[in-house]
Amino acid sequence: MATTDTTATPAPVRVVLVDDHRMFRTGVRAELTEAMAEGGPVCEFVGEAADVDAAIAVIRREEPDVVLLDVHLPGGSGNGGVDVIRGCAGVETVGGAPVRFLALSVSDAAEDVIAVIRAGARGYVTKTITARDLVTAIRRVADGDAVFSPRLAGFVLDAFGAAAGEIAEVDEELDRLSAREREVMRLIARGYQYKEVAKELFISVKTVETHVSSVLRKLQLSSRHELTAWAMGRRLV
Repeated sequence: MATTDTTATPAPVRVVLVDDHRMFRTGVRAELTEAMAEGGPVCEFVGEAADVDAAIAVIRREEPDVVLLDVHLPGGSGNGGVDVIRGCAGVETVGGAPVRFLALSVSDAAEDVIAVIRAGARGYVTKTITARDLVTAIRRVADGDAVFSPRLAGFVLDAFGAAAGEIAEVDEELDRLSAREREVMRLIARGYQYKEVAKELFISVKTVETHVSSVLRKLQLSSRHELTAWAMGRRLV
């Protein structure tokens, strides 16, 4: 008797590619297509852009899962990828999750890495990455993980506080939160939507909203993007 394979195939990760060099965008698409053909996670390119304003427009229109984002772009207020991330605050994917940003840049300067992570990017890799590793990084970011080229991870830890005094400060900040608020904070920082948090913790969506508002107030943050950067920098997610 024949058996049926019930293993679900993950949906393709919908990707927007943002870089001001057309030949580079063409090369990335070709390399990732080849990597996928060899068995890597599946991505679907749904748009691309060469400057800040075009990037914001296509991201808002296509609502991709992941944006591959160069950090140095023309347009906007002159802050490149940071302007794109800020211009897309609150944009969600077709499935209702937050759009996630993975910086892909030739730059490995600490100030570039820190700037885009503070703005809300989920990861930062350099253009020396292999196609197979890049397609895996895209899948991981889509799933809510943080991804960095090995040397760059140190910049993030240094910038967001690995010193003993800063860890003590983190403990003091966490002490302001109730146990439930900490649970909600970690799930929100991992990219969960309010409905998903409610289901995970067996509470109502309204209760989740109340907890999030309380967390933002107590930590003196203004958005879930800032909350994510705060939690990532303190290695709480």
